[in-house]
Amino acid sequence: MVKSGSILIIDDNEEFLIALKLMLSTYFNEVITENSPETILSQIQNQSFDLILLDMNFRAGINTGNEGIYWLQKIKEIDKDATVVFITAYGDVQLAVKSVKEGAADFIQKSWDEKKILSTVLAAFQLSKSKSEIKKLKNKQQHLAESINDGFQMCKGPSDSMKDVYQTIDKVAGTDANVLITGENGTGKEVIAREIHRLSQRSKEIFVAVDISALNENLIESELFGHKKGAFTDAKSDRIGRFEVASGGTLFLDEIGNLSLSSQLKLLSVLETRKITKVGDNKSIEIDVRLISATNMPIEKMIKVDTFREDLLFRINTIHIHLPTLSERMEDLPVLANHFLLDFKEKYKKYNLKFKKSTVKQLNKHSWPGNIRELQHTIEKAVIMTSDDFIKPDDLMIQKAKKQEIDKTSESYNIANHEKLLIEKALKKFGWNMSKTAEELGINRSTLYDKIKKYEL
Repeated sequence: MVKSGSILIIDDNEEFLIALKLMLSTYFNEVITENSPETILSQIQNQSFDLILLDMNFRAGINTGNEGIYWLQKIKEIDKDATVVFITAYGDVQLAVKSVKEGAADFIQKSWDEKKILSTVLAAFQLSKSKSEIKKLKNKQQHLAESINDGFQMCKGPSDSMKDVYQTIDKVAGTDANVLITGENGTGKEVIAREIHRLSQRSKEIFVAVDISALNENLIESELFGHKKGAFTDAKSDRIGRFEVASGGTLFLDEIGNLSLSSQLKLLSVLETRKITKVGDNKSIEIDVRLISATNMPIEKMIKVDTFREDLLFRINTIHIHLPTLSERMEDLPVLANHFLLDFKEKYKKYNLKFKKSTVKQLNKHSWPGNIRELQHTIEKAVIMTSDDFIKPDDLMIQKAKKQEIDKTSESYNIANHEKLLIEKALKKFGWNMSKTAEELGINRSTLYDKIKKYEL
């Protein structure tokens, strides 16, 4: 057996200490013994132990176990994750139960049943290692979450149109209320969702983002709730769904307006019961999720034409946040542009880059139909293409892109060049009814979703 780990043993019986040390030295790299509890605190302050064996009674004639519990509490004050196994000469079941309730991992007797002592100690050691691994994984998860969120940092500008949004975020973040974020594509809905999560009591837990429009309609239930092996043709193994992954944290359902009515009904059931059932399984699983949803679709209109359930809207819309377009908050543009410039200067190692004054004027002249996302991509392209220390108006390539767009739409009989306009008109005509719109255009629903996303409709 490969020895690993360190163990601290505190007991006033010298013979028992010697015997334990001899036995456990075969299994642990380091076994330290002490005959007085007075040295415990200095020991654990100077060194980290995988396991602590602690006598429950040190003074002769006292066998209530209160001394051991007193020192256990002191240990936990210094190291709340410490794994402690109590030692007693008395086979008192009530005492054992009391010690475990107070935070002990287990309980051994001085009857010297070597096999029993060894199995208890090794089991407690494995528990300690598992706790340590879980702690490491949580730290890694937190670090990963912070790293992922680096690309979604919220940049606050001075515009009046965003002040209500910031105030609402501050008020709602500390609650578990479901939030619906609406606004055009590119207005920063996911950034707002991540900011709510960052300021919430769930901030150290996972944030799971799901783009509904990117999911295959036939597999949405499996993606959201998971499935059992053999549930359908391609289900070759068990799969955990996004709700279960996000349990304890926040689930962000982007483009929720793309859910079919049958999927809406299943989502409504999950939100009402706070339980999921995997595809192909009968057993329900409790989940604890804070839901944030987003859409660029006119949900109220969709309700009127029976393409979105009103009762589901009530569930996801406890708090509603609407994001203005970039053209409605142009006071924020200089702040946003400089925010993206700082990011991309770092990313592409062009640390001396600055905007020319004429470039900022050019940015302010553009209408930004693609909103903040278009601004972000424009700045990134400019940073990449600029060869000196200043970003000039031509580096933005805004006018060039606009001219190409005009050229395309001027070709009257080319259906491909008019596709965006046709889809937009069809969506308006049928009140964003996906089935009727797709049928009218001669395409299937999933293709329509792809084109809506492509053209940022």
